[in-house]
Amino acid sequence: MIGNWNGTVGRAVRNRPAPVLCTLIALCCLVFLIGPASGFNPVYGSGDELLAAQRAYFRRWGVVPAELFEGAPRAALTPATALFVHGSWVHLLGNMLFLYVFGTMTEDRMGRVEFTLFYLGCGYLALLGYAAANTGSAQSLVGASGAISAVLGAFLYLFPRARVTSLLPFLFFLPLRFPAWVVLPFWAALQWVAAGRAAQGPGVAYLAHLVGFGLGLLYAWARFGTKKGHRGGPGGAAAGDGRATRVKSAPAPAPEGENQP
Repeated sequence: MIGNWNGTVGRAVRNRPAPVLCTLIALCCLVFLIGPASGFNPVYGSGDELLAAQRAYFRRWGVVPAELFEGAPRAALTPATALFVHGSWVHLLGNMLFLYVFGTMTEDRMGRVEFTLFYLGCGYLALLGYAAANTGSAQSLVGASGAISAVLGAFLYLFPRARVTSLLPFLFFLPLRFPAWVVLPFWAALQWVAAGRAAQGPGVAYLAHLVGFGLGLLYAWARFGTKKGHRGGPGGAAAGDGRATRVKSAPAPAPEGENQP
């Protein structure tokens, strides 16, 4: 999972179609529904049989760092296939929520083809970076959060003053609105702290979040750095009708089990 706030999804001022975003969400949902983690596909059985099928499924389509660098062609594809595999309903819905909230404006800014290549490329490299830092791990890694973290990094650079409404647990869940340049760096700092405390074994792959976020931020800076102030870039998140853009986010906690970025 990629979030530490709870809230509700709001509508961005720009309400343009985002076909790539919708396709990515549909693919992730479809893959989840036909896989063993959803519990809807009777072919995987139930009880211990279902749990064994889930482990085998994650190992087949997820990233296993210990196998990735052995040179097998199939393993080299897993950082791409793992982007469409999720470990639970909470894992899936939380990731898709964040992708929808922050991806719509990012796709609009980049364009369909560029956004597609950006999402897949950064997601692949985020999982590859995690695997490179844990080459001896036999734990499978699944989830789209590395790619979604890259979207967050790009969003931060492109729309730094977009308002993000969050409910913070340590402030008694009061709804507060902050600009993206406050919320997203704070989120990244939490990932950094969590990555430093992460123990060996199943859990959340915080390092993949950090790698993805950094890649997204660097890409947006390199690609759009000479266009300051244009279409909601670093000069401000200007909406089409002159109003400030507002975004509401609603992440959920990551489940225990497979390493899930």
